[in-house]
Amino acid sequence: MTRVLLAGESWISQSTHFKGFDSFTSVTFETGADAFIAAAAAEGIEVEQIYAHDVPAKFPRTVADLDKYDAVILSDIGANSFVLPPETWLHGHQADNPLEALVEWTEAGGGLMMAGGYLSFQGFQARANFARSPIAKVLPVDMLDCDDRVEVPQGGVPSIVDSGSPIVAGWSGTAPVLLGYNVVTAKPDANVVAKVNDDVLIATMEAGKGRSLVWTSDIGPHWCPTPFLEWDGFAPLVGGMLRWLAGSPA
Repeated sequence: MTRVLLAGESWISQSTHFKGFDSFTSVTFETGADAFIAAAAAEGIEVEQIYAHDVPAKFPRTVADLDKYDAVILSDIGANSFVLPPETWLHGHQADNPLEALVEWTEAGGGLMMAGGYLSFQGFQARANFARSPIAKVLPVDMLDCDDRVEVPQGGVPSIVDSGSPIVAGWSGTAPVLLGYNVVTAKPDANVVAKVNDDVLIATMEAGKGRSLVWTSDIGPHWCPTPFLEWDGFAPLVGGMLRWLAGSPA
């Protein structure tokens, strides 16, 4: 079975409740990956998620640690979470750089995917900051050096560019609209598989012996709304992306 590691796509929210003279706070944990993971499972693909707050301490830091996976997805989690492990941030000790390991692992035959979000690519106020990170060289797109989000509340229309790609073999009919994405530019040797409006939605590239792919919208709300997640083409699309990354048969 294809094994996929998903890093990120979760968050912790703190709210303050004011009730007259008194106030109190509450904390909730949420993940936006459930529909994506279920879609992958429907395609026979196992996805293991490392929640965002666990990434600094638990994300694999060496090629050997990454080798147990066929594909790795970074989704809505910034570069700082990878380069500031507890021993470095809290104690000032040296540590392996997992983003450098990801590059080496990808070029040796791994499959690397980045999904869009407020902390993907450059993201909100450029805080994701992947444009100057090691993995920029193996992604199929060039990133801006500023806030790259595009909010499309009226709906952005996805369309297939490369109908011969196995990634979109299960794309049935007209896909529902998306509500946002990160703006990127395809590299000269990349293949643009799909667009949203006139911008890149899916692009792929060979990276050494490995492969890389971007999906510039989110894998859950709000950018990827419920109608898209419930679309009968969603699971085949997820399966197509992950099988391509892993080099598995369609």
